[in-house]
Amino acid sequence: MLKGLYTAYTGMINEQHRMDVMTNNLANATTNGYKKEGATSQAFNDVLTYKIKDLSEGRGIAKPLGKNNFGVKIGEGYTDYSEGPMRESDSAFDLAISGPGFFEISYTNKAGETSRKYTRDGNFTMNMQGYLVTQDGDYVVGTDNRNIRLDPLLDFRVDTSGNIMQGDDNTPVATIRVRDFEDYNYLEKFGENLYQTVDGATATDAEEAKVYQGYLEGSNISVVTEMVNMINISRAYETNQKVIQTYDSTLDIAVNQLGKL
Repeated sequence: MLKGLYTAYTGMINEQHRMDVMTNNLANATTNGYKKEGATSQAFNDVLTYKIKDLSEGRGIAKPLGKNNFGVKIGEGYTDYSEGPMRESDSAFDLAISGPGFFEISYTNKAGETSRKYTRDGNFTMNMQGYLVTQDGDYVVGTDNRNIRLDPLLDFRVDTSGNIMQGDDNTPVATIRVRDFEDYNYLEKFGENLYQTVDGATATDAEEAKVYQGYLEGSNISVVTEMVNMINISRAYETNQKVIQTYDSTLDIAVNQLGKL
């Protein structure tokens, strides 16, 4: 069996997966609040080392390594939740979060079912009924667990604590809820720029977060870095491809030339 052939083949699959992730990052380089994604991989020697040092079954107990596959094992994907740069906008409806946390959104699907989603994209607007909504029409939730509704005839201002004031009265008419999570591993992407929780997620109020009106958070993508990574991925893919071509030419000589002797 030609082990190197299968190793190069799995390497090409891994690089193709990494390329898919990188191209998705580049496609969202200008998306508000987008968080960079990445892909991990595990080499055989790393898995073997983990197996050898695993003492959970007791010392001196021989245990099988299991079914071993050649080449690279595609690992789990991950999300970089680091904060993106802020840019000033001309809209009073645009909000940005400084620090950890997410805006809480009341999302309604096509069946009319409502659920809570979370986003860093503060590109909001107001609908005909005066509700503060996302660009897709989903409601922004306040600290009272209700959808935020404003007077469309009055201007409004938002302080860094998320309090919304209208008119000459400094009494908040609503407060924007900003939620954070103890472990982001219990968050998963939903749709284009929303997140939803999975079983085990623990939500808390993001007390350290500050809300800035008239600003939007950009993506945390570095276009230059992603382009460099794409070049490296392409070269790694070509290297594995050349290995397969070398094996192919070697097999051709073995079958068509050495067989004649």
